[in-house]
Amino acid sequence: MDLPMAPWHRMRRVVRHVGRTLPPALGLTAPALVRHPVWQAATVDGGGTGVVVAPGFAGADASMGMLRWWLARRGYAPAGAGLGINVGCTEELVDRLERRVAEHAERTEGPVVLVGHSRGGMLARIVAVRRPDLVRGLAMLGSPVLDPLDAGGLATMVLPAVLRLSELGVRGLVDGDCLTGPCSATAAVGLAAPLPVPAVSIYSREDGVVGWRSCQDPDAEWVEVGSSHTGMGTDPAVYTALAPRLAAWVSRTPRT
Repeated sequence: MDLPMAPWHRMRRVVRHVGRTLPPALGLTAPALVRHPVWQAATVDGGGTGVVVAPGFAGADASMGMLRWWLARRGYAPAGAGLGINVGCTEELVDRLERRVAEHAERTEGPVVLVGHSRGGMLARIVAVRRPDLVRGLAMLGSPVLDPLDAGGLATMVLPAVLRLSELGVRGLVDGDCLTGPCSATAAVGLAAPLPVPAVSIYSREDGVVGWRSCQDPDAEWVEVGSSHTGMGTDPAVYTALAPRLAAWVSRTPRT
């Protein structure tokens, strides 16, 4: 018989989760990143290749600003996903991200790399399935593509609040249809379809928000790091994993 968790053990878990989640969200981990060799390296291997970076659930482009800065330093042409705050309907966000990818591919005169954090990685995967001609490669950071609802921590507080606002008539938010209706079914197809582009899934057993096993996309290379979920955007280990894979995708010719 399973015994209920003692209050102090539960409190300790909450404190540990907040301690790992809050500093990256406040930008307090950025100084350690800029002192790391992966940031200091003088390597410039992007060749002007476009990269579209999609933020996680309830995040905006600003949350991935450090990653875009690093990409620009390495010679890439990064762009935010332009989704606003990532709490909208899945189908609508995928359509908007697809348009953004097409625009950036035209602007940079070639297919782009997609990098997505958490839900942003799931949206990016669906776009890569739809438009492999526009995508050189896909990097998913803490993205539970095998089970989008495999989430805990702060996500369990934010999602119900967003759903409630949607029920009250606030437009442009995730609603029940996105979780169980036709919108959900459409997303499921894109998340389960074979990936037509090279991909990497970077995950952490210490994520604290999404289940790490749900991030193990069978069509992607798996790379494990020790990051928290919110820390993926500033963890040097994530950047170290991205660097050689992005460089390899620069010379790749996408499918038509």
